[in-house]
Amino acid sequence: MKVLFLGRRDSPVLAHLRDVEERVFRTARPLVRADPRVLRADFVVSHLYLHRVRPWALDRFPGRAVNLHNSFLPHNRGWHAVLWSVLEGTPAGVTIHHMDENLDTGDVIAQREVALAPDLTLKQAWRALQDDLASLFCEWWPRIREGDCPARPQPSGGSYHSRSELPSVEHLLTRGWQTTLGEVEEAATSEAER
Repeated sequence: MKVLFLGRRDSPVLAHLRDVEERVFRTARPLVRADPRVLRADFVVSHLYLHRVRPWALDRFPGRAVNLHNSFLPHNRGWHAVLWSVLEGTPAGVTIHHMDENLDTGDVIAQREVALAPDLTLKQAWRALQDDLASLFCEWWPRIREGDCPARPQPSGGSYHSRSELPSVEHLLTRGWQTTLGEVEEAATSEAER
């Protein structure tokens, strides 16, 4: 199978795909219709991709475009999922889902809730979730590629956070991304009590 991987060069998901698939093309740029990688690929896998996949591209890969997201969907769609999980008291986790025209709203293929210790920094927690997400993908990829995995709609509710929301809570990150989850929670609780 020929897979178009959307995302970073250092992704462990990309490394796995290169080990198990016939051909893997990669891009981190927005897709364009005339891109030969789009025309030749059989399947799309997105991990840490920073661009929206347009409907024309999704139409090219019906049921064959999946995204890996480091949240327990439907909670914390979009950006900075670990941070918002702490701030909103929602479950942390990882999800593999079909891509649709919206961001992180497609049917869930596989997901796992992940307990994060309060002494982890935001950066460590992000890394732990990325490792867990890569592991989940390796486990599920054979079934995903064969179309042999039931998917279910996401439950209603949840949340979405854009990149532009970070400045409104960044003051809670007293040591930037080295702030522990416990420190973030404590700062948010203290601020709410004022």
